[in-house]
Amino acid sequence: MIGTNFGIYRPNSSSSGVSGAPEERAAVQQLSDFMLQLEDYVPTVPDAVTAHFLNSAGFESNDPRIVRLISVATQKFISDVANDALQQCKTRCNTQSNLPGTHTPGQKPTKDRKYTLTMEDLAPALADYGITVRKAQYFP
Repeated sequence: MIGTNFGIYRPNSSSSGVSGAPEERAAVQQLSDFMLQLEDYVPTVPDAVTAHFLNSAGFESNDPRIVRLISVATQKFISDVANDALQQCKTRCNTQSNLPGTHTPGQKPTKDRKYTLTMEDLAPALADYGITVRKAQYFP
C-alpha cells in the first residue's frame, strides 16, 4: 500500500487556517472508505482481463486500484445491459403469450420460466447505451 490517503489531496487545516467544509470532508472520507473496500472486493471480470484490454487500447496504469475500479465499472455495465435485455425478453414473451390463439387450454402459467438471451433482446438493450449491433447479411 502506497499510503493511507490513496493519492487524495487533503488540505492541511492547520497551515491554511481555514478548515474544509464538512461536506467536503465527508466526501473525502467516503472515497477513502470506498478505496479500502475496493481492495478486498473481487469483481466478476478478472483484473488480468481488464488489464489486457486496457493495454490493448493503449492505457497503462501502475496502480492496481485503477484496474480494479475499471473492472467494477465493467461489471456494472454488463449487469445493466443484461438486466435490460432480460426486461426486453420478459416484455416480448408476455406480449407473445397474450396474443389471441396462442393460449392452449389447460396450460398453467409457470413462475419459474427460463429465459434465453437472444440478439433480438440484446440489440435494443445495447441501443439504449448507444451501441449498435447488426446481424451479418448471410444470417437469415
